Formats: sequence, structure tokens, C-alpha cells
Amino acid sequence: MTNLPLFRSLFSRAEKSAGMKTIADDRQDRHSMNPKKRLLLFATKLGYQTRSFNAAAEKLVVEIAFVTDRCGRMDDPWNDHALAAHFYAPETAAHKILEAQRGLRVDGVLALGDRPAPTAAYVARGLGLLHNHPASVEACRNKLRSREVFREAGIPVPWFRGESLNPIPEPALLGIDYPCVLKPLSLSASQGVVRANNREEFIAGATRLKKLLDSPEIRATREPFLDQMLVEGYLPGREVAVESLLTEGALRILAIFDKPDPLEGPYFEETIYVTPSLLPDSLPRSIENSLRSAIQALGLTHGPVHAEFRLNEQGIWPIEVAPRPIGGLCAKSLRFCLAGAPEPISLEELLLRHALGLPGADALRESAASGVMMIPVPQSGILEKVEGEELAREIAGITGFEITARLHDYIAAWPEGSSYLGFLFARGETPQAVEAALRKAHAQLKFTLTPRLPVEHPLSPESSNPR
Repeated sequence: MTNLPLFRSLFSRAEKSAGMKTIADDRQDRHSMNPKKRLLLFATKLGYQTRSFNAAAEKLVVEIAFVTDRCGRMDDPWNDHALAAHFYAPETAAHKILEAQRGLRVDGVLALGDRPAPTAAYVARGLGLLHNHPASVEACRNKLRSREVFREAGIPVPWFRGESLNPIPEPALLGIDYPCVLKPLSLSASQGVVRANNREEFIAGATRLKKLLDSPEIRATREPFLDQMLVEGYLPGREVAVESLLTEGALRILAIFDKPDPLEGPYFEETIYVTPSLLPDSLPRSIENSLRSAIQALGLTHGPVHAEFRLNEQGIWPIEVAPRPIGGLCAKSLRFCLAGAPEPISLEELLLRHALGLPGADALRESAASGVMMIPVPQSGILEKVEGEELAREIAGITGFEITARLHDYIAAWPEGSSYLGFLFARGETPQAVEAALRKAHAQLKFTLTPRLPVEHPLSPESSNPR
């Protein structure tokens, strides 16, 4: 939960320790000495997307300082000069970052992913930068709280309720209607999300979710509410994703993605995104209006927003509204036309321009259709071999192909999983051509996954028990 009095106290103590000279004062002093703009980029880990931001920063001649969720006792192990912060404690992490930035120029703040977003919001607030309020960001991080906010604002939501997983509840005593969906409160990428069509599937799904949330890997993240779940009515219909930008409360839609593969459960691993959408003319405007209402209800005001919606005969239903850009390599499916530029610019460059107040943040998406396939995980196992890569690259319309899973590593399928085998990218004259290219390229690929031997995790409760 948000604790703004604590944050104000920490910030006040930071000011006093500097002899009443504020961080904003120090920043102003440094601006005249260092003309290069500088951005704090918050990310759980450094990888493909952060490298894309680095490339965009070099092109724009701006500086990026990375803030990552890793052990602060390690002395820059990857030589990236990133600041270490514990995102599970956003206010404390923000105080540490504010202290580290004292006397340094900071012109913008940007968060990649859901986990770093609250810390970034607290830091931006402490620096006096345009950003979302920390309470709004934290409401987006909690699926139950966001449903409550939408309901109170009169925005359509399915029936829902929060339930403890200790012990597994008896659905017959809850008055549950089927089908329903069980969700963890704070995980992302549909991890742990399960559809239940009857009592037996409810109990099996809740048991599986509890096992996931009790796993050492998840417990190590110190995510909040790991003993609770959201239970809500299943919404039939097609699903779309929306990428947008807020500028001091003004909303601009960057792209609406169709998801042509049905997401009906029992698990909800996503696959293909294609834009522009093939929705009837009236629906994109209705989706924009729904997104605007959800954003206003949550109190979001500035920065990128990624949202998911279900569409059916009963209306438009916001599934998720997150104050962050589209995740990982999927951003490569979007390019924007900058006036006077010989080539389109990336989403990362657009976001840097927006966060730093540089010209060109209003660039429009290119006219060509584009899309991405997040290559699904057919089964949990150790990735032993990938075949057909060259054949996939040769398919007409394919513009990029990345295998992100490492050979000989274990990769989990959904609902336990949250990482894909890789990504395929395509462009074409029409969305239909893009989708066809992605499916044809995927058909060329063969993945060999083998079961792993049962190994006791060193952090599991059993490993600490004497034999």
C-alpha cells in the first residue's frame, strides 16, 4: 500500500541532511554546467529493450542512467554503472536513488515493466518531474485494487472478489459462478492466470496458483499479496492491446493491436499482436474512450500506458491498464515517422523524446502493417535444440527473428511460465499478410524440450530442514 507520509519524511530528512538545500536546487545548479539531457531508466534487469534505449540515447546524444533490481553489494558486476534498488520496497528504494542523484542532472524518469514502476513514480515525485502519482501506479499494480477503482468509477468490470489462498477456499461456500478466472494480484504476463469451468477446476487451479506463489523463485521477489488471489467472471470475446502516451493528462493512441489467436483458457499465454486493427470503424474510438475513462479513474497523467481490453456484445472491458510501454522485444513491432528523418524511429526513441521533452514525441506510426509473434512454449522442459531458424527468416514479410531462451536452460510453460522462446517480427501491406507471414515462419520452427530431473531449490523450505 502507498505510504506517502513515510516518503515525505524520508524526502524531508534528505533535504535536512544537505543543509536545507533541496535536490531540485542541486539539479538546477548542475543544468548550466552539463547541457546533455539525462534520464533515469528503471528496469528489473538489463537486456534487449534496455540496449535499444541505449542505442536511441546515443543517437539523440542524451545520457541514460540505469536503475535495476539487483544486489547492491555487488560492485558493478556487468560494468553498466547501473544503480541497484530493491523494487519490492519502492519508497525505500526511491530514497536511496534520490540520495545517489543529489547534485546530478535528471531531466526525465521512465520505467520498463510493472515491478519498477512504483519506485520510478516516487523518484519522479521527489525530483519534481512530470510523472504519475505513486498511489495511481500502485493501484495499477494490484489487480484487485484496479477492479475496485473501475467499479467505483462506473467502468464495466466482471463480478470479482479477493480470496485468501491460505487455505484453499471451498468454492461451494463462495457462491462462485462459472466459468471464472483465478489470478495472482501482482504478477504480469498472464503468469498464474487460470480459467475454471467447475468446482473441480477451481480447486485444481487455486492449488496450482498457490504452489506457484509459494515457490522460492516467486517468494524471492518479495512481491506483495502472495497469499491472495483475484477471482472474477470469465469474459468471452476477442482481445486487443493498446499502446498510448499521456502528456500532462492528454491521451494519444500510438497503436491498437489485434490478438488473432483466441485467449479462452485454461491458460492465457499470448502469441500474435498485429496492427493496425481490423476492428469496425466505430470500435477504435469506443476503445479510446474506455481507456480514457480508466486512466482518469486511476489518476494517471503522464508517460506511456499499455492496456488490454476484452470486446463482446456487452461492451468494452478493460482487463489491464499499466503505466509502462509494451514489454520486451515486442516494442520492435512499432516504428514512427519523424518529419525530416530518412528512416522511421523506434518506440524507444519516441519514448526518450517524450520523457525528456525533445521535439518529435508527436511522431505518428508508420503506415505499413506490422506485428510480432511471442513464440509460445509448447511444454515445460529444458531447451535442447532449435531447428528451422533459417527457413523462418526466409519467409516473405519476416523482418526479424530472435530466440531469447538459452539452450540447456529450463523454460516453464504457462501458467507457471512468463518467458517466451523468442520473437518473430513481420511487416506487410495488410494486417492479414503480416499474420500469415508470422504463422508460416512459426511453422518452420521445431523446438526440442526435455523434462528436467527433480532438483530441490536451495531456498525451498525442505532444503533448510535437517535430514
